[in-house]
Amino acid sequence: MVRNIVVLGGSSHPQLTATICSFLQIPTGNVLLSKFSVGETRVEIQESVRGKDVYILQSGGGKVNDHLMELLITISACKTASARKVTAVLPLFPYSRQSDIPYNKTGAPLSKASNCYNKPDFPYSFESKPQTPHPDHPPSMGLANGVNGLHKGLERLQGDDGMGDYHTTANGRNGHFVRGPPNRSDTLDSQKSTFSAAQRKWSSSSLANAVNHDESPSAKDAPFQPRPGYKQWVAQAGTLVAELLTCAGADHIMTMDLHDPQYQGFFDIPVDNLYGRPLLKQYIQKQIPDYLQAVIVSPDAGGAKRATAIADNLGIAFALIHKERRPTKITDRQNATMMLVGDVAHRTAILVDDLADTSNTITRAAKLLKKEGATKVYALLTHGVLSGEAIDRINASALDKVVVTNSVPQEEHKKRCPKLEVLEVGHIFAEAIRRVHHGESISSLFQYD
Repeated sequence: MVRNIVVLGGSSHPQLTATICSFLQIPTGNVLLSKFSVGETRVEIQESVRGKDVYILQSGGGKVNDHLMELLITISACKTASARKVTAVLPLFPYSRQSDIPYNKTGAPLSKASNCYNKPDFPYSFESKPQTPHPDHPPSMGLANGVNGLHKGLERLQGDDGMGDYHTTANGRNGHFVRGPPNRSDTLDSQKSTFSAAQRKWSSSSLANAVNHDESPSAKDAPFQPRPGYKQWVAQAGTLVAELLTCAGADHIMTMDLHDPQYQGFFDIPVDNLYGRPLLKQYIQKQIPDYLQAVIVSPDAGGAKRATAIADNLGIAFALIHKERRPTKITDRQNATMMLVGDVAHRTAILVDDLADTSNTITRAAKLLKKEGATKVYALLTHGVLSGEAIDRINASALDKVVVTNSVPQEEHKKRCPKLEVLEVGHIFAEAIRRVHHGESISSLFQYD
């Protein structure tokens, strides 16, 4: 039994919380989670956490935004209640797929392609930016027609009516009152005011004509078209979620199989990224017959490193599915052409990935593998979110079996999908919590040999 520790479970995965507490031989922390009629989250810690290590478990499946807000409020409540240390246990990290430098998405920086913006005779390229004064940069282009155009316009204004009135008045003043005694309009003060009025007149109404005097009338009537130069970016949710957890009071983060391992760099606090590969490797060795003749397949280039790690460890072959045409829009991803790099004919194919949401990638990959001659197709996934039409898509696909962990609740999915098999991860998180609480190393949990 572990002492001086409290494990609180959020509303996202109460079954996993109970499993972890049973391994640790401690009762589940008493916390009240509810919502007001308006939808605001209410959290009340109903036991003392003063001076204790608190572990709050909340997964990223289901209603992600509600679960994230509930986690933040619970962390803040524990810190307010004088908890010694607060650790957020996130089996599936929310928003981990939205890293700060996304690519291949609408609104993300794309590579230079053949378009009107990066041709040699075009002043701006896709990677360029509008000129801004900077000590290390050359000066900007300035006015559209240059300084000469401004000077020419000012010289032309010398003969305008406003300036002509000023010269006429001045000549009358200097003519020894030939036309009679001076009026108040001929005094110096009135002349200054008249000159100032003339200045305001031509500065407000004619300066624009001086700058653009070379432009044709048709160009003036054309609608405004912004010049290209700025990249379009999607919202940077990765750093935001990391800062929210830190500002709420989290001292430590514990998760499993981050979609982007560099996500750990967004935090100023320790992050333990546990691996689900030991479970997947154990399943391959015990549940897949003649696995040494099978082929580990990565459904996309992004998961190649993850799949090769398992293939090299088991000493079996590896293949890769490559999208031949990289789509530029999210809606075009489903229509991207896929090609297989490797041989799976008359062999068992094992698809390995970290996460399946809509299951479009793995179902299309399974169809391609069966077309290339694979006898059976397994899909091994760490996080089976399986949202939307994912279950129906799996049932109608060429997949023979889909193996996921219970990092997110799988009870409803298992009822609807006979091909689904669930692996338990509660003992991994329980052991990690025990080792962290006692100050022991958790490096053994990172190994999958």
